[in-house]
Parts: sequence; C-alpha cells; structure tokens
Amino acid sequence: MNALLAIACTEARLGFRNSWVLLSTVILTVFAVLLVLLGSGASGQVDAPLLSVSIASLSTLSVYLIPLIALLLSFDAIAGEIDRGTLQLVLATPIPRWQLLAGKFIGHLAVLAIAIIVSSGVAAGLAIALDDYAGARPLGDLAALTATSILLGAVFIAIGYVASASVRQTGTAAALAVGIWLAAVVLYDLALLGGLLASGEGVFARSVFPWLLLVNPADAFRLFNMSAADASLLQNGLGSVSGSPLAHSAWVLVSPLAWTLAAISFAVLLLKRVRP
Repeated sequence: MNALLAIACTEARLGFRNSWVLLSTVILTVFAVLLVLLGSGASGQVDAPLLSVSIASLSTLSVYLIPLIALLLSFDAIAGEIDRGTLQLVLATPIPRWQLLAGKFIGHLAVLAIAIIVSSGVAAGLAIALDDYAGARPLGDLAALTATSILLGAVFIAIGYVASASVRQTGTAAALAVGIWLAAVVLYDLALLGGLLASGEGVFARSVFPWLLLVNPADAFRLFNMSAADASLLQNGLGSVSGSPLAHSAWVLVSPLAWTLAAISFAVLLLKRVRP
C-alpha cells in the first residue's frame, strides 16, 4: 500500500512539474468562463438562474475535452516507460503490477480532478457574481456535474492505460489514444445519428437507441447531466427533459463505472504480459 501511494504521489508531482495541472486547468477554465459569459445573454431573457443555463453547455464541453485530456495524461503510462527504459527498473522491484497501475491511476486522476474542480469553482463564482443568485438546485447540479466529470475522466484514463499497455512505442500509443477519442466521442454519436435518421420512428429509435446511448460512457455522462439541467430549467419554462426514465436515475452512471473497472482490469492483464 505504501508503494501504491508513493507511485500516486510521484505521478501527481510529475503532473505539476510537466505543467499538466496548469494546462488542464487553464483550458477547462477558459472554456467554462466563455460558456458562462455566453449563457448570461440567454438567462437575461428568461427568469432562470445563469448557472442552470450554463450547466447544459458545460456538460457538452466536458464530453469533448475531459476524455481528450484524460487520454493525453495516460497514453504513455506504460509505453512511455518502455521507451525511456524505466519500466524494467520499476518491475525489478517487488511491486505488484496491479499496484503500479493503480498508483498511476490515482495520481493521474488527482491531476485531472484538480483541473475540473478549479474550473467548476471559477464558473460557479462567475455565474453567481453576474446573476446575484444561484439557488440550491443549480449549485447541486454543478456539484453533480463536477463529480461525474471526474468519473468520466477516470473512464478514459483507464482506457488510455489499455492503449498504452497494448503497444511498445509512445507514438503508436498516442495515435491509438486519438483514435479511441474520435471513435468514442465523435464517430459513435455520428453513427447513432445516422441510424436514428435512417430508422425514423421505428424500432431502433424507440428501443435500441436509448440503450446504445447508455453503453457509451460519454453519452451516459451527457444524458445524466443534461437531464438534470433540463429538469432545473423546466421549472422556469425552459428545457425538454429526456424521454428515457433512466435519464433521471443514478443507474445511468453504472456505464462509466463498469467501463472504468473493466478497462483497469484489462490493462492489468496486458501489463502482466509486458516484457520490457
């Protein structure tokens, strides 16, 4: 356990030293501030808290940025160690390989969590300053968005480890990580949209499409947070709550949790087969 915490602290320190914490925080904060400022125009036309109007945009932003940042943090966790020749030294110590991966996971997740919490705090402070009122429900929705954003980051950090343990070159791992991001965040939704347009009001739209949304952790994250934002805005005459009953349930979050556990387990199995 001491080895696990030592690895986690080392990865967190590397995140600070390599400016990953600073860059991630700046990127997420700049976009969050821009979305709050853009949302201030819409909230001025209706009687709705600015924070409620901004949460829907922030959740959409998180779907694209957080998986990308998480994959960039984790794609060289194993392949990079092999390239630098340090993995052989690490594996020569009596540290179980699952502890090595778990320590890296905790450290990388801490780096990403700092960026997410800071950007959410800045967005909340700006929205309250511009609106003079936030209300308990919008602040609760923002807290849920922050927590589920960290969970979404955990999913793609774990998937990044799978990519990193599958190859031996950092460049190949980077290309694989970008391909995973495109497939999971962009192409998957385009395929679903194409199927929805092709089927119209058929069986696919009614029965298959909602479950395919839940299978993808990014879509499950967006469904959960967009439904919370819609429910908040509906009280002020805005929003259109998603039709699926699961959209309002914490069961939606089973998908990202399952993906995280499965990816970490698979990455450990791959790491056991690595011979540096």
